[in-house]
Amino acid sequence: MRFLFVHGTGVRRERHDRLFALVRERLTARFPDAAVESCYWGDRFGATLGAGGRSVPGLRRPGPDAEPDPVDAETAEWALLLADPLCELRVLAEAGWESRDGDDAEDDGFAMPGVRSAGARVLALLAAMPPAPPRAGDELGALLHGTGLAAGFAASLETTARSAEAARAGERAADEPQARELATALARAVTAAALARAGAEADCTGAERDRLVELLTTRLGGDARVPGARAAAVLGRLALRVTTQPLLNAWRGSLTVGATPALGDILRYQARGHDLRTFLHARITAEPAPTVLIGHSLGGIALVDLLALAAARGEAVPGAELLVTVGSQAPFLHELGALAALEPGAKLPYGFPRWLNVYDRQDVLSYLAGPVFPGDPRVTDHEVGSRQPFPACHSAYWKQDSLYERIEQAVAEAEIG
Repeated sequence: MRFLFVHGTGVRRERHDRLFALVRERLTARFPDAAVESCYWGDRFGATLGAGGRSVPGLRRPGPDAEPDPVDAETAEWALLLADPLCELRVLAEAGWESRDGDDAEDDGFAMPGVRSAGARVLALLAAMPPAPPRAGDELGALLHGTGLAAGFAASLETTARSAEAARAGERAADEPQARELATALARAVTAAALARAGAEADCTGAERDRLVELLTTRLGGDARVPGARAAAVLGRLALRVTTQPLLNAWRGSLTVGATPALGDILRYQARGHDLRTFLHARITAEPAPTVLIGHSLGGIALVDLLALAAARGEAVPGAELLVTVGSQAPFLHELGALAALEPGAKLPYGFPRWLNVYDRQDVLSYLAGPVFPGDPRVTDHEVGSRQPFPACHSAYWKQDSLYERIEQAVAEAEIG
């Protein structure tokens, strides 16, 4: 009897050698008379960036002292607004404005009784705004319908107008410059709320979004956004730190290069898996001994494909007595109809060997096989728990005694000697 270990995605020589040494030690301890071999394929069939990554925008990451790109800053700002449309109003509600002499603007002891404040007038205009601007003859209505935001506009308008943040910011806006900034913040809040409600259904460019803000601001008695406005200044800096888009833009090159082995191996296999399966078949059949195939992650996918394709042709792979997949995506790919060997919903063909599928519910790259092939006595799922979060749990299987105990049980059940 022998074991043949097939590693998973993203693994290259150094990582493979460390991992296989552990697997070999644990298997040899339980099966001292068995041969334990590895099928290393990473260098030969793994993915590389053939053009050196020249397809990746921003491959060179800017230095720590580089000024943020204005487009990145604006994108980050709107990402923050989409997550919390009232965030700028909240800044104005809490911080307010400072008057020219340094006192808070709300501390106006000389306000005339019965005279409505500048901020109150803006809020009154917001409350009076029609919730459904006409589709024709009105630029705002036409723009809302043309961008897919009309359906959520009324709710966005109402949510903003009735918010405690708007009321408090309105109280603190004492003069006309502050009222104009309030109008812009309210317009941005309504637009952001409408965009958030529409989600992926929105068909809105940055230019259309900015025009919506301008139109709403004008109807609230404001004008173009005030440069250096207080809420924008605070949240603009915050957005660059807490939203993901600037970080993704800055690190896109290095992230892509770093992710190429793991993600690229999967994509390459989906497009050109035949060569890897041919390689695996040759390694399996090189020895006549009954073989237990152990496939980790993508290695398990390739083995399922190979064994199913061969069985479907009536040419079961000689020597393949037991398949063990560990942290494998093969069942999920079958549900998607993305397995090369099986049509969506198809059963495992006659001649496919026993299959032990090991998973960890914390491992988001591991899936159940039994429910995907219901009633098939050849398929068994077994759960192990490393108590590690993802992604550490995806590699933690190999130190779990319960894994090797279950493999030993499966070997005995298959009567492999």
